[in-house]
Amino acid sequence: MASESILALIDAEIAKLIGARKILAKAGTLGGADIEGAVKKVASSAPRKRVLSPEARKRIADAQRKRWAAQRAKSK
Repeated sequence: MASESILALIDAEIAKLIGARKILAKAGTLGGADIEGAVKKVASSAPRKRVLSPEARKRIADAQRKRWAAQRAKSK
């Protein structure tokens, strides 16, 4: 599972780099006047960090504590 998530991150990074290259190549054919705008456009298209609500974080923490308790009960 960890390798799948790493591969997904690499694929996402490759897609961003390919998009940046296309924008820069297009800007190069236009005389390079809009390279600054192209760089800002690529930089702003980065995926946003996902944020959990406090309620969701509490539910996840409670569920994990429950799993740990079950694991401890098994081992005794």
